[in-house]
Amino acid sequence: MNHEKDVQFTAAGTNINEVKQKNAQAGLSYNEVKALLAKSGGHGTSIYSDTDIDEVKQEIHKHQQ
Repeated sequence: MNHEKDVQFTAAGTNINEVKQKNAQAGLSYNEVKALLAKSGGHGTSIYSDTDIDEVKQEIHKHQQ
């Protein structure tokens, strides 16, 4: 297998495979960070939360009675 044929470059000369490899090793993605903030109470992240709103409302009303 010829390694030079596997290497792909953008029009600007960026090695696509190298960028993909570095991104995979870089840590959390932008969306992963947003999801983590949503779970830990970050500002403006409620749309990413996996909280069941109806369940929370039921729990609140159960304790008010």
